[in-house]
Amino acid sequence: MDVKHGNNKFYVERDSEELGSLAYTPSGDVLTVTHTEVSPELSGQGVGKQLVSEVVQYARNEGKSIDAQCPFARGVIEKTPEYQDVLKK
Repeated sequence: MDVKHGNNKFYVERDSEELGSLAYTPSGDVLTVTHTEVSPELSGQGVGKQLVSEVVQYARNEGKSIDAQCPFARGVIEKTPEYQDVLKK
């Protein structure tokens, strides 16, 4: 699925219906990831991980770090060695 970016979130949609999203709050050099949600119909299909991947890439491109307050996003980032560079220390 194509991930879109807007209004401090990354999201996927079908027929203009949002089916998954990752919300963040920007503050200085930090993106605080506050919530990740995927509809039950897409559960288990890797959409949540795809959303986390997008916010990681965005943080890299913008020179920012990520403070993952969302347990799902924190788990994905902590378990993925190539994401460690953006995790706020």
